[in-house]
Amino acid sequence: MLTFDGHNDLLLNLWLNHRDAPVDAFFNGIERGHLDFPRMQQGGFFGGLFAIFVPPQAYIAQTTPHLADTPYQPLEIMWQQLAILQQIASQSQGRARLCRSAADIAACRAEGVLALVAHIEGADALDEEGEQLQAFYDAGVRSIGPFWNLSNRFGVGVTGAFPGSPDSGPGLTDAGKALIKQANALNMLIDVSHMNEKAFWDTAALSDSPLVATHSNAHALCAQPRNLTDAQLIAIRDSGGMVGINFGNAFLRADGKRDGDTPLGEIVRHYERLIMIMGSDHVGFGSDFDGISTPEALKDVSGLPRLFAAFRDAGYDQDRLEKLASANWQRVLQAIWRG
Repeated sequence: MLTFDGHNDLLLNLWLNHRDAPVDAFFNGIERGHLDFPRMQQGGFFGGLFAIFVPPQAYIAQTTPHLADTPYQPLEIMWQQLAILQQIASQSQGRARLCRSAADIAACRAEGVLALVAHIEGADALDEEGEQLQAFYDAGVRSIGPFWNLSNRFGVGVTGAFPGSPDSGPGLTDAGKALIKQANALNMLIDVSHMNEKAFWDTAALSDSPLVATHSNAHALCAQPRNLTDAQLIAIRDSGGMVGINFGNAFLRADGKRDGDTPLGEIVRHYERLIMIMGSDHVGFGSDFDGISTPEALKDVSGLPRLFAAFRDAGYDQDRLEKLASANWQRVLQAIWRG
């Protein structure tokens, strides 16, 4: 089963831990993390949205002490991570391609080429005038999530401890509303996964594009503030959008724990809840690989065949699994990008 995935943090892993030779690390194999080219091939992963994400400075100092004295320049970090993705494509010897359209993704699948889509996770470093978003678009970025967990000039990301509500702050600022309109004008995917509830509803009212949560789950089953309420799921469905299921233990388990002893059935359980509300045409995968702790039964991207086996054991047929694996993403991206 070939899979397209809505969200991962491979670029952050490469930027933090393999900055000197990211392309070699990616194609030869990475000891830490969930993603590299050999394991993608093993798991049937043919493409996805690759996040450009600038972590807090304290996180960099804690996880990679050798970078602690490096100047913290968020905009420059964004460009460095995009450059890594571009290098993977340009130095892949035809094995990977940067995609700017749904047609590009379909061609990659047909040709057995890894489809790379550049996505911004957190617009903190972007200007209010829109020049930088335009520059990233011109460089190939086709998707943006305005927030991570922190406030920025565009609004407030969803925050709070488990269990908690996604209604965790004010909505979009005037600059945030302008950002949504600019992204619409550019036909960019707008990711609502890290929006608090008020920002979500502001976006739903403003955007003329399908709503997409690239890596979120059902709040009714796991009361993480970042998971989606039934009302939000209905709004996403009615817009023609979709949700990518997050594989993180903390977003799956009813107790919210980051416990690897999490059955793959928990992912199936969230799928069942999502399709009960939204229907099977509006759900895909948004693994959050390299950004979360995964069930031990899955481990990393090479475990995707085991996950599909769990869905088959739960009674899901090939047609529904094809929608889940890639067809829904293909449809929604075609609708948003209009090509």
